[in-house]
Amino acid sequence: MSQLLAIDSLDFAYGQQLVLKHITLPVERSTVLGIIGPNGGGKTTLIRLMLGLIAPTRGSILIDGLTPTAALRRGNVIGYLPQSFNIPTDFPISIRQLVRLGLCGKTGVLRPHSKDDLQFVDWLIERMGLADMAARPIGSVSGGQRQRAFIARALAPRPKLLLLDEPTTGIDRSGQQQFIEFMLQLKRELDLTVVLVSHDLRAVCTISDRIACLNVTLHYHDVPEHLPAELMYRMFSCDLEAAGLQNRPPLPTIDLPHFGPPRES
Repeated sequence: MSQLLAIDSLDFAYGQQLVLKHITLPVERSTVLGIIGPNGGGKTTLIRLMLGLIAPTRGSILIDGLTPTAALRRGNVIGYLPQSFNIPTDFPISIRQLVRLGLCGKTGVLRPHSKDDLQFVDWLIERMGLADMAARPIGSVSGGQRQRAFIARALAPRPKLLLLDEPTTGIDRSGQQQFIEFMLQLKRELDLTVVLVSHDLRAVCTISDRIACLNVTLHYHDVPEHLPAELMYRMFSCDLEAAGLQNRPPLPTIDLPHFGPPRES
């Protein structure tokens, strides 16, 4: 299995403030990497670096062999679901139009979309359970429906890498479980590689093949079952109750329970 995302010896600083130091992080194709860590640990900065919004101070990021800037120009390499999306209720764009906007990076704003691309957008809208409301303004639907529309928009150009930034924030436990199961299905159907940034340990352990603990430097990168409990207590503010750790003393290692459907072998 080859790497889709290769982060090598990465440093980043805002002026004199070092935010990321010596980050080396490979992500294999068709896998899910979960990234956890405290506020201010560099998670959002790493997402911005992967999106090409800022440049590393040192080191490199390659996505399918391309720099983030080149990958964005290609249009069909990176899909991104932001942490929040504030849409006015009277914003004059329908769900279908929003999802089609995801094609603009692939074909160019002024170029016509292919019949195949438009059919894929219609499939995504149906797959997200939004077909009956595709003509409705995006600002008039519920938060969950809006999130599904933005997921469809991120997937419209058929990216190889999908970046999810705190996707379960504000969703109740039942909704989180549905989201996790839904994303696992989409990953299989579209052969996606996913990077998930979240404070929700339960969600990260359920969906991820590997976990990275980030706090300026990379403190851990392995499978979820080997995540050291001592590290969790010492460094990270995560969902300890969901992991069954709230009444346990620190241990060298702990087998975290798996939530949701079985992982693929």
